[in-house]
Amino acid sequence: MKRKAFIQRLDHPAIETAIAQAEQVTSGQIRVLVTHAPAPEPVPAATQAFLKLGLAKTKHRNAVLLFVAPASHTFAVIGDEAVHKKCGASFWQEVTVAMTAHFKREEFTAGLLHGIARAGALLAEHFPRRPGDTNELPNAVIEQ
Repeated sequence: MKRKAFIQRLDHPAIETAIAQAEQVTSGQIRVLVTHAPAPEPVPAATQAFLKLGLAKTKHRNAVLLFVAPASHTFAVIGDEAVHKKCGASFWQEVTVAMTAHFKREEFTAGLLHGIARAGALLAEHFPRRPGDTNELPNAVIEQ
């Protein structure tokens, strides 16, 4: 699917609301990026985007990126070092399996909302919001 068609099918307000709601109970940060470039190997591409976007510079190193490359029909969910230490690879595999099921049915917004909710629950469990925590990153879907 072309990136433009994919983006047009997304419910941006619902995604931004889901991110905002998830971040109300955690110090963690969640971003969604839709890239125009094919990413046959989505994890390295997501890692590069994660660093380029400054997600590794959050206060608690607990940002999560949901990276989608519609041109190659691939995606990845990655977290910063503090998140990875708490959950390991099995969590990311669980999230991606569930998101894949939605994406195969072309339920793109639902897949992203599921990923955001699961990432938000993990972040809230391990990184609960504390006084003084702020929203460090915008909630808008990134299109590159």
